[in-house]
Amino acid sequence: MLDFQMVVGGQDRAAENGEWIESTNPFTGRPWARIPRGTRADANAAVEAAAAAMEDPAWIALSASQRGALLRKVGDLILANAERLADLEVQDNGKLKAEMLGQLRYLPQHYYYFGGLADKVEGAVIPSDKTGMFVHTVHEPLGVVVAITPWNSPLLLTTWKLAPALAAGNAVVIKPSEHASVSMVEFVKLFHEAGFPPGVVNVVTGYGNECGVALVEHPKVAKVAFTGGDAGGRAVYQSAAKSLKHVTLELGGKSPNIICEDADIEQAVKGAVSGIFAATGQTCMAGSRLLVHEAIHDRFVESLRRFVSAAKMGDPMADDTQIGPVATLPQFEKVLSYVDIAQGEGATLAHGGRAYSGPGCEEGWFIEPTILTNVDNSMRVAREEIFGPVLSVIRFEDDDEAIRIANDTPYGLAAGVWTNDLSRAFCYTRALKTGTIWVNAYRVVSYAVPFGGYKQSGIGRENGQEMIKEYLQTKSVYFNLEKEVPNPFVLR
Repeated sequence: MLDFQMVVGGQDRAAENGEWIESTNPFTGRPWARIPRGTRADANAAVEAAAAAMEDPAWIALSASQRGALLRKVGDLILANAERLADLEVQDNGKLKAEMLGQLRYLPQHYYYFGGLADKVEGAVIPSDKTGMFVHTVHEPLGVVVAITPWNSPLLLTTWKLAPALAAGNAVVIKPSEHASVSMVEFVKLFHEAGFPPGVVNVVTGYGNECGVALVEHPKVAKVAFTGGDAGGRAVYQSAAKSLKHVTLELGGKSPNIICEDADIEQAVKGAVSGIFAATGQTCMAGSRLLVHEAIHDRFVESLRRFVSAAKMGDPMADDTQIGPVATLPQFEKVLSYVDIAQGEGATLAHGGRAYSGPGCEEGWFIEPTILTNVDNSMRVAREEIFGPVLSVIRFEDDDEAIRIANDTPYGLAAGVWTNDLSRAFCYTRALKTGTIWVNAYRVVSYAVPFGGYKQSGIGRENGQEMIKEYLQTKSVYFNLEKEVPNPFVLR
């Protein structure tokens, strides 16, 4: 059993109450590490450390170019430590080593990108209609930012918040999921190694209702950036609204992956697999609703079933493993319960649907990749986010019906469209109410491309040039160039 500490003000910190939370390896089902069970006092200490950093010349007196240099150095350190950090993430959340190592090796690009963007944030000289006035704007950091991140891709989704927040000059307190905190506390140490002053980057571990709430409620916090489920997002939004904090929310999805009758079936099958069975379905952008044109429905489902049947389940550390375990025991039980709910509502189990304990998977939380057919869009399995390897297949007759079904959801995070007709593809991209649309692809993200949702899938965007403005506030400055002040009783 390994013990890991929080990082507050540049120092390792145990929980004030001395208590711990065990982290369980989803592949073995056994505890392997402990993290501090942070309290309100620990949360307050982290915010105070971040607030102090926002008054410290060692941070606030740095030029934007100097901040960018620090971020680029972090990128180099992440690359040097990618293997070690990926191993920690796999033990924490059970995702494939191949995926987590790929994410870690790509992560430096985010810090190079926002490091380069740090000194490209420019104010403006505004031609004013007020004669005798010289007017300009400047952009300044918000202050203390709290980043609350989930267990499925902790370092990647934290980076989506952390890189632009630091490029803009803020100080950050990270609250990772209690199910995946180990890689985070080791990750944060790289920022101090790179030369960031103490308190600029902090991490508090523990439960949301014990230390997470305290972070959101703290009066010195200017912004909360949250990734997680819609219920958690609503709670964060309501709490942050009490003190009018800035908020970015990247929430859940029930994303449609649409297969038109002219699609390349072989490639579209791969796209369906990528949409829902990659990462064991534990991704907010999962293409969990597969809309298939009735003309190819049966052939497509059979091809998909054969493809999935050959997928190798097993040790997520192994190079040839394609599907790993579900990350937590409660999630494992939840996913299986939805399979029962779906069949109770009339869906047909076409493949999987059971716990798996085959060779090499005897101890972990494995679920067979599950395909449900005869799903109606009104069923719970088609409307509620499951966050597991469960695919709901829905027939459609024509493009209008596909668009109607696709948009008939409270979510709007992502969508996929598979067609060889360019005009049809453009029609879909215009009609679908979702933040990201892939045409003949699925589950592709970039540090340079905005990501976020419509409707209940969130507020704001992450990644891309515009993202840095989510962590800045604008100040307008008027210089009076005239010697006389006109009538003081009248608005100028």
